Amino acid sequence: MRRTVTATLIAMVALSAGCSSPPQSTGLTVFAAASLKNVFTELGSAFEKEHAGTTVTFSFAGSSDLVTQLTQGAAADVFASADTTNMAKAVSAGVVAGEPVTFAANRLTIVTPPGNPSRIGSFADLARPGQQVVVCAPQVPCGAAAQRLEQSTGVTLRPVSEESSVTDVLGKVTSGQADAGLVYTTDARSAGAKVDTVEFPESARAVNTYPIAVLKSAAHHTAAQQFVDLVTGPRGREALAAAGFAAP
Repeated sequence: MRRTVTATLIAMVALSAGCSSPPQSTGLTVFAAASLKNVFTELGSAFEKEHAGTTVTFSFAGSSDLVTQLTQGAAADVFASADTTNMAKAVSAGVVAGEPVTFAANRLTIVTPPGNPSRIGSFADLARPGQQVVVCAPQVPCGAAAQRLEQSTGVTLRPVSEESSVTDVLGKVTSGQADAGLVYTTDARSAGAKVDTVEFPESARAVNTYPIAVLKSAAHHTAAQQFVDLVTGPRGREALAAAGFAAP
């Protein structure tokens, strides 16, 4: 009889263990400006290590494209923009929960193919006849910054292409399809030896600041806020500074 009871208890324990649910995993979706790709990928990996069972998925694109997706119903947990204008559009559209937090700043620089074959030495040189120059489209933060520079300097650019993200501009230069392009200093740094960089003092007139916010569509609000806290906290500031971003 004792053996029968023991066997029954063992069977019940085994059945209970077999029916227990595995730990729930959390999927966090972050919409972020293309210029944040390298540093956010790094921070995403750190976040996953610190929060077991959490997977961070990124969608990197021009900030204006991301806002369009969000206002058309795309679901995400966090949005990080390369300027305050596109974040303001997201706020006005009612897709942002809480107050956005500014966490970084960036400015434009000129990149050319290695060796700078067109001998670009200043912002005004981009307007020389025959120069194949690529910039971001006006609705994209890097494009809006380029327009502000044109207005403040009186230099009118005649780009051969206007791209939807800063990484697309960089790609045109590194692939040899352009003599020069206007990108963020962080993108120029990440490109390394693939480009030559030409800094110009006028870039200080068009600094972009980056805000981040939790979205109303967040399926995991607590995890989303924890990611924002990572980006805006000491570890995030350290990673951003190492990538070339300035403090806001």
